[in-house]
Amino acid sequence: MIRRLGVITATLVALGVVATGDRPPRRIVSLVPAATEMLFAMGAGPRVIAVSSFDEASPAVRALPKVGALFDPDLERILSLRPDLVVVYATQNDLRQQLSSARVPMFEYRHGGLKEVFRTMRALGTSVGSRAEAERLAGDLERRLEEIKRGVGGRRRPKTLLVFGREPLSLRNIYASGGVGFLHDMLELAGATNIFADVKRESVQATTETILARAPEVIIELRYAAPLTAQQIAAERATWDALASLPAVRQRRVHLLVGNEFVVPGPRIADATLRLARTLHPKAAGGRSNRNAPPFN
Repeated sequence: MIRRLGVITATLVALGVVATGDRPPRRIVSLVPAATEMLFAMGAGPRVIAVSSFDEASPAVRALPKVGALFDPDLERILSLRPDLVVVYATQNDLRQQLSSARVPMFEYRHGGLKEVFRTMRALGTSVGSRAEAERLAGDLERRLEEIKRGVGGRRRPKTLLVFGREPLSLRNIYASGGVGFLHDMLELAGATNIFADVKRESVQATTETILARAPEVIIELRYAAPLTAQQIAAERATWDALASLPAVRQRRVHLLVGNEFVVPGPRIADATLRLARTLHPKAAGGRSNRNAPPFN
């Protein structure tokens, strides 16, 4: 078992955190992009010595050594860096056992909704000795999300399909947001009604028959794996024309949004939610993508 140094608070225990005692960790490895972004946003970035294969939020992050990811963590490389804290996914059971045997402290990250994002942010800040900075970060994001919510308040909430995966140029293997998780929370906060809100899962594999039956008025599709040209975006959007009877298709309310902020639930969640809100309610007032940005279009 990992040595438990110091007192672990109830919040940290609930989140699966192994604390490192009174001395904050100085050599942090993060296998979770959302946690990496949180660490940098709360000022702990200089202590991060390695990140996952999918971490690319900034040049500083991209310059760090890569040590694998969710399914292929490089234990030998991680241990060679002599970390005093490793941020892991709670589902990485083998890695957690191996790090435990090596007596390496861990912070265990769990997916969840927006409330869990903020709990994780605060717990991670406490774990690395940046509690005040994490509280300021979380508080600012919560205020920005509330501002977005007010900006779309009172407006009609269109029935919306939020898609985050499908075969290119095809309506096969469609994956959409279900009624739990941060994507669902962001969509509802941005002023939509999720057509799969009754399905209490993060992900729904939706058939075209099911989509036709639920008749979304807006379709928002997220793309984040690679940049797309304007022609590619137009071609992917046109794929939905095969479902011509859908209100979203008839009313030309099929949108494709590109950016990995939608799948990394960290400090950019307010920016991502604002993009959703501006897509759903382009003439609404309120909300900022940053402190100097204008309100909604």
